Amino acid sequence: MADSAPDALPLFAQACFVPKPEPRGTVRSFAELVLGFCQFGAPSVESWEGPVRYLINEFWTSGQRQAHSLHEVSYRACFKPQLPEFFVERLTARGDAVYDPFMGRGTTPVQAALMGRRPIGNDINPLSILLSRPRLAPPALRHVADRLDRIGWDAGQVDDPELLVFYSEQTLRHVCALRRWLIERAPLDGTPDPVDDWIRMVAINRLTGHSPGFFSVYTLPPNQAVSALSQRKINERRGQTPPDRDVKKLILRKSAALLSDGPMVPHPPALLTTGAARSTPAIGSGSVQLVVTSPPFLDIVQYAEDNWLRSWFAGIDVANVAIAQHRTEVGWQNMVRDTLIELARVVRPGGHVAFEVGEVRNGKVLLERLVWDAAEGLPFDRLFVMVNQQEFTKTANCWGVRNNAKGTNTNRIVVLRRH
Repeated sequence: MADSAPDALPLFAQACFVPKPEPRGTVRSFAELVLGFCQFGAPSVESWEGPVRYLINEFWTSGQRQAHSLHEVSYRACFKPQLPEFFVERLTARGDAVYDPFMGRGTTPVQAALMGRRPIGNDINPLSILLSRPRLAPPALRHVADRLDRIGWDAGQVDDPELLVFYSEQTLRHVCALRRWLIERAPLDGTPDPVDDWIRMVAINRLTGHSPGFFSVYTLPPNQAVSALSQRKINERRGQTPPDRDVKKLILRKSAALLSDGPMVPHPPALLTTGAARSTPAIGSGSVQLVVTSPPFLDIVQYAEDNWLRSWFAGIDVANVAIAQHRTEVGWQNMVRDTLIELARVVRPGGHVAFEVGEVRNGKVLLERLVWDAAEGLPFDRLFVMVNQQEFTKTANCWGVRNNAKGTNTNRIVVLRRH
C-alpha cells in the first residue's frame, strides 16, 4: 500500500473511532481494539510506511495510574509496567503464560503475576533472576526484620579498599558482612530461602545512588554504577566524603516501600531461566500465550559495566556473562531473527508477540523495521507497529508516521501473531 498522505489523516482526527455494533459473541481483532483506543481523549492515527502499518496514540501514560509498588526496582533501559499491562489485559486470560526472553529487572513477569498469569522470564545475565524471583513471592515485612536482626553486622571485613570511594569504612564493613552472609546462605546455583533472596534483591538496589536512601555517598542513579576512579573524581569535585549509612535500616525501609501496595496475588508457578534467548529448552513448545519483551538496544547500553558493583555484591563473575554488544544493524537483526525463531516454537497458535524497541542514533536507525524484516518467512502474521506517543497533541494527529519515524521519545512495538 502507498504511504498515507497527510490529508488522509483527519478521518481519525475529529473524534475517537467508534466501531459499528457487533453481534453478541463477536471478538474484535487486536488491531481494531488498538485503532479504536481513545482512553486519553485523542484518536489513534493509522499510517503506512511501505508495507508496515503504524498505529499511533498515547496508549498508556505515567498519569494513568501508578504501577504496583513491587515494580519500584531500578534497572537500566527498562520499560514501564503499563506497557506489558496493556497487552496482558487484552490478549490473555488468567492462568495464561506470559514470557519475556530479555526480562532485565523482571517487569513483564512481575506484571503478569500481578494479573494472575503465569510468569515466565529469561535473561543472559543471572542478575535478572536475583531481581525478579523475590518479587514473585515476597516475604512478610516482619520476617525481613527478623532475618536482618540475625546478621552479624559488626563482624564484617573490608573486602576491597577501592570501594571506600563509595562507602565509609563502617558502611562498607556492613555491606561486606551482608554480602558474605548471602553468598553462604543463598548460593546462586540453588533455591535460596525466600527471605534471604528478598534481602539480597533489596540490597542490590540500595548499593549506590544519589540520595541518603542508598548505602553510598552521592553518585549516579542506582542503575548506572560508575567506576571507582570516576567516583573518586565525583567526590573531589563535590568535596564530599562517604557518610555512615544504616544498611539494616535502609533495607527495611525499602522493603516496606516495595510491599506498600500489598502482597503478590495468587498466580501459577513461575519459570525463570538464565541463558541466550535463542535457546530456551526449559520452556515447552506452544506453552506461551503472549510475549512482551525489549531486546538489548543497538550498541547503546553497557549492561555489564553498569551492573559491575551489583554483580560483585551478588558473587557474579561478569567476565563469564556473555552479554552481547551488537554494533552493526546486521548483527542486531540476526540476534532478533534467532530470538523470533525460538519464539515461534514456544508461542502457541493464536498467541501474540509484542516486541518493543527504542530509538537509536537520533532516529536514523528504525529498529522496528529491522524486527519487521527479521520476521519474514517465520510463522507469524506481522500485524502492525504500535507507537506509544506519551504526549499526544493535536499536532501529533497531523504528522502521522512520517515525522514520528524520524525519532521521538516513544515506545515502538512490533506486534506479531502466531499462525
